Amino acid sequence: MSPDKILVILFGAGGIAFTYWFFLMKKDDIVVVSGSIDIIVEGGYSPSTISISKEKTTKINLIRRDPSTCLEEFILPDFKIKKYLPLNKKVEIEITPTESGVFNFHCGMNMFHGKIIVKE
Repeated sequence: MSPDKILVILFGAGGIAFTYWFFLMKKDDIVVVSGSIDIIVEGGYSPSTISISKEKTTKINLIRRDPSTCLEEFILPDFKIKKYLPLNKKVEIEITPTESGVFNFHCGMNMFHGKIIVKE
């Protein structure tokens, strides 16, 4: 086998391994919340994964610092919440989950995502 074919095979295998690691093996940092949390909306959601307790009211404060129009809406479909996020202003959302599980949220264009994990 020629050196150029060996090089292509090595780079291809490395690219596949990197893609697998980047998209499938990254772990979300889960922030445990009791009471309230500030989520910064800037190029995504930070933190993007939070854990809250079932049957307890949690205040989620969204602060949008990114001027992109994609992030001007916050949608939490399982709780029927859709909020407009003005730039550099705090928007408060209160939720009281009655069921355990994972509830996803996203921006208006469904490009940026996060999740709320509800535990007993």
